Amino acid sequence: MNDNTQYPTNSDWQALTNEIIGCRACPRLVEWREQVAREKRRAYRDWDYWGRPVPGFGDPAARLLVVGLAPGAHGSNRTGRMFTGDSSGDTLYTALHRAGFANQPISRHRDDGLALTDAFITAVARCAPPGNRPTAEELNTCRPFLAQELALMPQLQVIVALGQIGFDGCLRLLRDSGFDVPRLKFGHGLHYPLDGSVNPTLLHLITSYHPSRQNTQTGRLNQDMLDEVFRLAQSLLT
Repeated sequence: MNDNTQYPTNSDWQALTNEIIGCRACPRLVEWREQVAREKRRAYRDWDYWGRPVPGFGDPAARLLVVGLAPGAHGSNRTGRMFTGDSSGDTLYTALHRAGFANQPISRHRDDGLALTDAFITAVARCAPPGNRPTAEELNTCRPFLAQELALMPQLQVIVALGQIGFDGCLRLLRDSGFDVPRLKFGHGLHYPLDGSVNPTLLHLITSYHPSRQNTQTGRLNQDMLDEVFRLAQSLLT
């Protein structure tokens, strides 16, 4: 990074947010997210569901980027904020809070006072997919949004990829962005320093199991394991 770095403006971020929210490119996802928003879950029958694509959330000047899979049907698809309103968010934001990236460990709704410092959270898919499984075509359609976020973060130093699909999406994006990315395996807590072949930047990629209920309830991922990931991320920031 040098004095010639072009830093994005608030209007740049707002334009991207508006583009994401207004997207209707994938008919299957549009139908599903809106159906869920109409029918609702009994526990949330009094909620006005978001029911649209979910933009990224956090500090636009962040050096840490966290990349998940997609909004949960009754989590982010309900609340309109990444990893908000479900158990995945509880686990993730607790770890971010413990590492000093979040001002609180609770993420219930968009106006709950949560703020991130030096961290930004996004996903490879912006709409809640049926069965939490976006298709390859849907992921390809959505990838430009993640590419635009990456372009708006010239200060980025560390990416934490949550889950195999998030990891694969990050690899494709980084290769497209000029990083020399070899064949890498996915696992929990792996650390890959990557050199940019176009932009001579060293970027750290860290892998983590996704904090889904399936992983946390089966013991595949626990809070201590996720805490270790963000302690590592914090240690790599310069």
